[in-house]
Amino acid sequence: MSNTVLFELGVEELPARFINDALDQLQEKTAQWFKDNRIPYGDITGFATPRRLAVKITNVEEKQPDIEEEAKGPAKKIALDEEGNWTKAAIGFSKGQGKDVDDIYFKEIKGTEYVHVNKFIEGEQTTKLLQNFRDVFLSLTFPKNMRWGNRDLRYARPIRWMIGLFGEEVIPFTIEGVETGNTTYGHRFLGSKTTVAEADAYEPTLNEQYVMASVEERKAEIVDQLKKLERENEWKLIIDEELLNEVTHLVEYPTVFSGTFSEEFLEVPEEALVTSMKEHQRYFPVRSLNGELKPHFVGVRNGDDKHLETVAKGNEKVLKARLKDAQFFYEEDQKGSIDEKMKKLSRMVYQEELGTLADKVQRIVAITGKLGEWIGLEETQLQKAKRAAEICKFDLVTQMVDEFTELQGTMGEKYARIFGEDEEVAVAINEHYMPRQANGSVPSSTIGSLVSIADKLDTIVGSISIGIIPTGSQDPYGLRRQALGILQTLTAHGWSLPVEQLIALVHQFYYELDLPTRDEKEVHNDLHEFFRVRAAYLMKEEGVAPDVVEAVLARGIGVYPTTKEKAVLLVEKRQDPSFKSVHEALGRVLNLAKKADAADVDPSLFENEQERQLYDAYQHIHEDYRQALKENQLDLALNQLSKLASPIHTFFDATMVMTEDASIRRNRLGLLKQISEDVYAFADLNAIEWKQQF
Repeated sequence: MSNTVLFELGVEELPARFINDALDQLQEKTAQWFKDNRIPYGDITGFATPRRLAVKITNVEEKQPDIEEEAKGPAKKIALDEEGNWTKAAIGFSKGQGKDVDDIYFKEIKGTEYVHVNKFIEGEQTTKLLQNFRDVFLSLTFPKNMRWGNRDLRYARPIRWMIGLFGEEVIPFTIEGVETGNTTYGHRFLGSKTTVAEADAYEPTLNEQYVMASVEERKAEIVDQLKKLERENEWKLIIDEELLNEVTHLVEYPTVFSGTFSEEFLEVPEEALVTSMKEHQRYFPVRSLNGELKPHFVGVRNGDDKHLETVAKGNEKVLKARLKDAQFFYEEDQKGSIDEKMKKLSRMVYQEELGTLADKVQRIVAITGKLGEWIGLEETQLQKAKRAAEICKFDLVTQMVDEFTELQGTMGEKYARIFGEDEEVAVAINEHYMPRQANGSVPSSTIGSLVSIADKLDTIVGSISIGIIPTGSQDPYGLRRQALGILQTLTAHGWSLPVEQLIALVHQFYYELDLPTRDEKEVHNDLHEFFRVRAAYLMKEEGVAPDVVEAVLARGIGVYPTTKEKAVLLVEKRQDPSFKSVHEALGRVLNLAKKADAADVDPSLFENEQERQLYDAYQHIHEDYRQALKENQLDLALNQLSKLASPIHTFFDATMVMTEDASIRRNRLGLLKQISEDVYAFADLNAIEWKQQF
């Protein structure tokens, strides 16, 4: 008998977006199930199509290994009474292990004797254990579930058949009235009901029924056919990986075909054409070898190559209707003016408590203007930035964006050019939505970056002000992504704008405009913590150790690009043994400075030369240190602080800080307090686990 196990779950067509995760879950949960049940096996292979999820496990042992193990019980003093008789504890332990008190022996562990027994556990037959594999199928989770008929089970789609095989032997179990067997179903139109004679015959059997069960093989087959079509026609297909994955999960037996559309549609912006083909019809757009969009498309049929011309003509009719709509929208959107379209924003609600889109635009304009002033933008550029902010949302009222929401910003840029707006303004309208997804590109232009930051700040501050705060996986307004976008944009342009200053600016706007908001202190704390967590996430993603991240964020984010540079420098420094002494010295200062009530220092109260030397050393480096920080010369700043290490160590060796004399104690703590404020301006060095590095 073959030692291969096969389980298949047959369902109504699964949404393509469910399949990757479901297959990953099935393979991971299968491996865990075999591990938990102590069943040795070789490899696990997963299969998935729109109508099935399956898993094949090779080299499965026919029974669990037998186990001989030593079980430890209570201590000897608890197991025996004063007369040397077995206590209830000892008797209960032996029974619980399936043994008798005669099987007990004592074994010393760390000076104490404990009761032990040896027990033998015979392995169960694998066939019997496999009957519980139904739990794996039932444990799979999906984004959305449904009930069908009078069933109680909620699942992604109705279950229609199941296979459970160990070699040729059927593994029996039932889910919602559906029993396992050795029967499966082929392609819905080309195949039929068929029998899988044994587990190893699964793939060949399905291939005969026009089903390619392997996701990898099906995807590779699609790519091979696409490449062949490219070569035959001298085309360059736009093979988007996300679309390729989706198409792979929409078919069981892929066959590529091509179609055409009228060249007149090429007058429509190609972004609209490509979006219509990819997002709405799941077609691969076609370019010439020099990159120009051609009036052709390529689709993937769930079936064989018979009557492909008929299939292509049917798809051409559907696409023609889509493109005619896009053509109509494009022509209609060019009527009127931008200012006329802007008036419609006052009738579009942005958020019930935060007003209309027109209200949001007014705030974006005000924020953009202030940011432009802060970075020293010249007047001509500042006016362009304000104009870009003023019209950044106008394309939301166009018919093209209403139909193709993915094109917001893209169509705004194109229409702005058509309506005669400045080129930089047009580009900024598109860029202000960037980055559009995690790890996406940030705006490259100054104007686009300012409007982007202003828009995102307004969204974040407004949402958190009224209590919309992301929790867990819930982030309907994409606030986390937008906060990361702000930090990434600040970094890309190297702008010295403290994050706390940005938050305060927009938060103040909300109070001045009398917009709804929660308690001011609560909102302040939530906003600062929200950005701090995002900054920490971003630095950790870039390889900065968590303790260093916490150190540089201890007193807030400040100028994020500079804060990130501090983190990178400290990561380098803690690999340098010579810096250990500096860290220890400054760390001692930070510890004792917490006891200080104030930072006042009276040199006349110094009692020894070491106090005066530390005070003089601090006075000598203070101004240079602060200037180096201001000019972002971080290496120089840290070198200035390092000059204090020797006088600090000498000071502590010769001086009792916590002396009984209150005035002298206060004076010494005040000196340490002054030094600590300079240290904290760089980082909380005590948050860094330096010692583990040496």
